[in-house]
Amino acid sequence: MNDEIYRLAEPKKKGLIHLLFSRFLIIVLLILLQVLAIVFFYSWLLEIAPWVMILYRIFSVVIIIFLFNNRMDSTAKLTWMFVIAILPLVGAFFLWFTQSNFVNRKVQDRILLMIRKTKGRIQQPEEVERQLEQDRSGTLPLSRYLQNSGCFPVYQNTEVTYFPSGEDKFEAVLRELQKAEKFIFLEYFIIEEGYMWGEILRILVEKAKEGVDVRVMYDGMCELSQLPAEYWKLLEEKGIHAKAFSTIKPVLSSHYNYRDHRKILVIDGKVAFNGGVNLADEYINRVERFGHWKDTALMLKGDAVRSFTLLFLQMWNVTEKRVSFDAAKLDVQLEAADFTFLPQGYVMPYGDCPMDEYKVGEAVYMDILNRAERYVHIMTPYLILDGELETALKLAAQKGVDVKIILPGIPDKKLAYALAKSHYRSLMDAGVKLYEYTPGFVHAKVFTCDDCKGVVGTINLDYRSLYHHFECATYLYKVPCISEIEQDYQETLAKCRRITSDMVKHEKLSYKLVGVLTKFLAPLL
Repeated sequence: MNDEIYRLAEPKKKGLIHLLFSRFLIIVLLILLQVLAIVFFYSWLLEIAPWVMILYRIFSVVIIIFLFNNRMDSTAKLTWMFVIAILPLVGAFFLWFTQSNFVNRKVQDRILLMIRKTKGRIQQPEEVERQLEQDRSGTLPLSRYLQNSGCFPVYQNTEVTYFPSGEDKFEAVLRELQKAEKFIFLEYFIIEEGYMWGEILRILVEKAKEGVDVRVMYDGMCELSQLPAEYWKLLEEKGIHAKAFSTIKPVLSSHYNYRDHRKILVIDGKVAFNGGVNLADEYINRVERFGHWKDTALMLKGDAVRSFTLLFLQMWNVTEKRVSFDAAKLDVQLEAADFTFLPQGYVMPYGDCPMDEYKVGEAVYMDILNRAERYVHIMTPYLILDGELETALKLAAQKGVDVKIILPGIPDKKLAYALAKSHYRSLMDAGVKLYEYTPGFVHAKVFTCDDCKGVVGTINLDYRSLYHHFECATYLYKVPCISEIEQDYQETLAKCRRITSDMVKHEKLSYKLVGVLTKFLAPLL
């Protein structure tokens, strides 16, 4: 590989001077002005009309009644009630603003339309369903729930390879991209110019010249931090179809909550990659930010790739004038030569949409916890729990299940680290065992259970992943690589320190204070 970094733009400058003249600061200031205008209007009403106090008290009561009847989780309700108690009118206005989502109603309607259009696009193989009817693992009921939420069949005939690091995934990605003949789809939360993206981009540009349909989609937040504005235009100039999801504009909008946190790469409908690894150099430890970066990923070959192709096309078509779910891309038939070994077990890729009534990511995790008999082993970068998930973790441990959670030893976000620590005491008292990865930062999102179930994907144990982001993951049952995932877990565990009651007791006062003072705002962070 060439050590010279392939770039389409100059590296983004850092520092105070750059920040003062950056697009990011301009957008923040314009949004802040809109917030200040709302607060000023609120203060002005209080000054000019004392009777307004009576009206907004009534209004606040109406909002609280609305909250009690809302479908949001109970922890979020308590947070909003606190905000409304402190700032009744402003709090009620922002609650209405976030719930109505009127600014981006068209986007929401469009996304839900894509889900409805494709709900029965991929049929559940009857033979797989018959086999699972004789099984007591709960995989079939869970699959029916996922099928109700979208289009997520359970597959056999899928080979699964587990990568215990971003470096391993990167090497496999380069190999598989070179084999592409028809299409390459990439959907990533973060793309940043550097060695990793540069090596991938070299291949994408060459494949586009060869006539391969190359499409790249990244989250619009990248254009504030990692990439120049309208980076997609630079990709288009190279023959790559590209777009940014939900770019940040100087308009106050609740839609900014909904980020595309997925990591999907599909090649020719035959190969798919999923997991926590974004396309930036820290994910392969090419640069060091928070010590050693621990991440994981999967490569699928076979029928289950269809679900990731469909997930990509759903998001791609949201902004397309002509909607297309090309059968040639979705119904790819694989031959024995496409596999390196005989596929075994059951594979179920799935996505989570924050704009529908299903909380798929949390439901899958809770189903695993509720059905576990011997152990549930978890890796997650963040631990910001709602009441339901915290109860499920504690209940599993109290039933005698060995529940272990590996968290970062070096955090990327101090506030998230403090909020995670605010859960330690309660979880440990119930028997949950907590560990911190001493070499650095854990970005992996992994569940393993009873030597037969596993999940690898993009879904963290925090509010943003579980409630506000577009996410995806792969559920595995009786797949051979589950033993490899568990082995990697044990090897990672050996590099961790176990959290003890004494450590919690003598935790830094700053972390304790921040955790206590911000925990009630966790659903809004």
